[in-house]
Amino acid sequence: MFGISRQAYYKRIHAEINRASRNSIAQAMVQQVRLKQPKIGTRKLHFLLKEQFTEAGLKLGRDGLFDALRRAHMLVQPKRCYRKTTDSKHWLYKHPNLVKNRPKPVMAEQLWVADITYIETVQTTGYLSLITDAYSRRIMGHHLHASLHTDGVLKALNMALRQRKTDRALVHHSDRGLQYCAEAYQQVHRRHGVACSMTDGYDCYQNALAERVNGILKNELLTAKPQDLEQAATMIDQAISIYNQQRPHLALKYKTPDEVHRASVESDLCVAKKAAARQPI
Repeated sequence: MFGISRQAYYKRIHAEINRASRNSIAQAMVQQVRLKQPKIGTRKLHFLLKEQFTEAGLKLGRDGLFDALRRAHMLVQPKRCYRKTTDSKHWLYKHPNLVKNRPKPVMAEQLWVADITYIETVQTTGYLSLITDAYSRRIMGHHLHASLHTDGVLKALNMALRQRKTDRALVHHSDRGLQYCAEAYQQVHRRHGVACSMTDGYDCYQNALAERVNGILKNELLTAKPQDLEQAATMIDQAISIYNQQRPHLALKYKTPDEVHRASVESDLCVAKKAAARQPI
């Protein structure tokens, strides 16, 4: 009557049942990953789970996973919000932009980017300072503080310097915020031989990588609002550990920041040892 054979009708029903069963299994696997990374995107999910899909006998590509999550309303919706954390209208010296129109770093610990973002808690608002390696995307230093004073930003920088493994020429790039221009911050730069670079205007895209890392932490990993700054600090430590050690990066060919940073540092140390071995005694 409808131009469809009995065989085709039942074949389609069986296909729908199989698809629903497959999608249900895939959705359960996704939920397990999102226990630690609540807002991780579908492409990264597919990369992390493709071996499990194969072991479970699921033929599910990237687009198929998108469809499965869309049917279950499990796709991540982007969140947009903005709060000003930068005061660049001050009398302190603003350093020139050493990064603009320059080649991208080819090794770890050549360029660090710094930024401050706010963290909302039930009781108050805190401010998170981050230092990120531009090559490996590894968060080198972080500190949560209750105000926008220089002390909190300095603690993040000192943490990053303690984790530094090489003596490569290093550039520290940030916006023109008062905290980064402060003499106490600049003294640490001079003490460790770090070149200071700053954006040459009010364009946030001149420090886009730092802004991107802020967004990943807040929109993907810090989805629950902490009760106070103490709880927020614990959650941030856990989130940064997951970010550095477990979250694959598309820009890093789905490797983690720790993997890329470690490989770059080991390569540099190996070259240094070979050079030392060639020196005459």
